Amino acid sequence: MSFQYEIKVSGRLSRTLAAEFAQLDLSADTRPVETVIYGPVEDQAALYGLLRRIESLGLELLEVRRAATGDDDGGGSP
Repeated sequence: MSFQYEIKVSGRLSRTLAAEFAQLDLSADTRPVETVIYGPVEDQAALYGLLRRIESLGLELLEVRRAATGDDDGGGSP
């Protein structure tokens, strides 16, 4: 089971950096200038791998959150 994650990084990604996240959706905000990376993450190991990639690219991580989906049962357990 995968979950949808929304990860915000500071700044706008160049085409080269955006290509590193081809399997995910990207959007950019201008106030403040930040990029939102959104999409499915298979498990915790994949999430940590994605965060390591962000760090290795020198991106400033602003926020990570699991997005609400219609599949959530509201049971409170992860």
